[in-house]
Amino acid sequence: MSQVLHPIEQKILKTLAEKKNLTPEDLSEITKLSLDQIRRGIEWLKFKSLANVVESEKTLVTLGKRGNEASEKGLPERQLVNYLRSLDGYSCEMNAAKDYLKNEFGPAIANAKKNGWIEVHENRLMLKGYHDLSSEEKIIKTISKTPMGVSTDNFEDKDALESLKKRPEFIVLTSKKSALVGLTEQGMEAAKSVPDNIDFESVSETSHKVEPDAKVVRAIDVEAAAPVIFAAKSHPLRDVIDEVREIFVSLGFSEIIGSNVQSSFWNFDALFTPQDHPAREMQDTFYLADVKAKTIAKPDQIKKVSDAHKKGWNYQWQNEEARRLVLRTHTTCVTIRELADQKHDEARLFSIGKVFRNEKLSYKHLAEFHQVEGVVVGKNVTLRDLMGLQTEFYHKMGIKKIKFWPTFFPYTEPSLQSMIYNEKLGKWVELFGMGIFRPEVTKPLGIKNPVLAWGGGIERIAMLRYGLTDVRELYENNFGWLRSVPKCQ
Repeated sequence: MSQVLHPIEQKILKTLAEKKNLTPEDLSEITKLSLDQIRRGIEWLKFKSLANVVESEKTLVTLGKRGNEASEKGLPERQLVNYLRSLDGYSCEMNAAKDYLKNEFGPAIANAKKNGWIEVHENRLMLKGYHDLSSEEKIIKTISKTPMGVSTDNFEDKDALESLKKRPEFIVLTSKKSALVGLTEQGMEAAKSVPDNIDFESVSETSHKVEPDAKVVRAIDVEAAAPVIFAAKSHPLRDVIDEVREIFVSLGFSEIIGSNVQSSFWNFDALFTPQDHPAREMQDTFYLADVKAKTIAKPDQIKKVSDAHKKGWNYQWQNEEARRLVLRTHTTCVTIRELADQKHDEARLFSIGKVFRNEKLSYKHLAEFHQVEGVVVGKNVTLRDLMGLQTEFYHKMGIKKIKFWPTFFPYTEPSLQSMIYNEKLGKWVELFGMGIFRPEVTKPLGIKNPVLAWGGGIERIAMLRYGLTDVRELYENNFGWLRSVPKCQ
């Protein structure tokens, strides 16, 4: 199948067919196209398997500050030899050579002795042997003739090069990457079909004149790949939250919303949690410093909850402790206040929102996460109704294997733990807690009928949905993962 070629591609193909392998810079010079046009054309040809690029890297050696001085005056050891030649007897006292060479004296003595150019007798230097150019001097001479640098591959004496590298500021090594562009077999065939009379000047960077009535007609490659576009979409966790909300609404529930900041009265006391319970300590709860609630509830609500604590827990209940403000540790505080204020005889309510726990972050715990909770109020509701509702909810979430275990929760009795089977892990996993509100919770607040309640973390559902093993992955903004996650249907 023939491919549609842009004039830039045609010009590169034609040039490479004649000149074989060239660098992008060579192509730019020969074709008179800009380097950007050349690079763009090369990428197009690579994509169509018409050209290939072989990249290489070489190290260039140039002279440093002291290297430039050595190319003019000679290396320190050469300067020492020349100094001794200028003296009678070709020898001198050590101090005289030191005064002449100054800071270069040490390297000059060491390298001159290594080359066999001098002898040291007590405190005197004497010239000896032949003084042909050393390997280091040959390298300096070679580099001085090529200011742009010489590749390290051009030097056979690697030891001499290493020796110069250890001498500060004599040579400088820099890495330079290069690329050779050539044609594939398909490219050679494609080059044969490029017409000789094509107007290459129309794509030259130096040609900008276009006739007013001129029309440029080019073929369109309908098989060319379209650019990848990542359209905006909601976060996977938000998708799960919306799905959970939609399921509850479809089951006849109404959503209630409450503040993230609650008094300890509604967050703990109204739920029959004693004021000395460990969950109310600073290490488990975020308290607001230096501020307390002015009003927490109606006077009769406060009195009846206080009496329930005194009778049930046998301690002196403190109003000041109930006025402390906390970042809610669950959404049940919103639900229980709604039931206490509205006195529902029958109701189906749910709440979704953030909750806060003063916990150490780990693969399964966050200090801030989302919780969903639902309640059903009715005269004849039973634990079997609660299990049926939970089963229906899980089925709508696509979870088929469910079972329930008896457990303990502070403000429900009886209490159950729902378990769902995770196919990927091959085991049962705890999910939502559930139960019936205790009389110590409902009676002080004037709630007459039984209340079925359940709740749990939405992040845990999201982890199961997306096969994650660390809850923190939901908040890492990994664009690769976010783009790969399919949107919930």
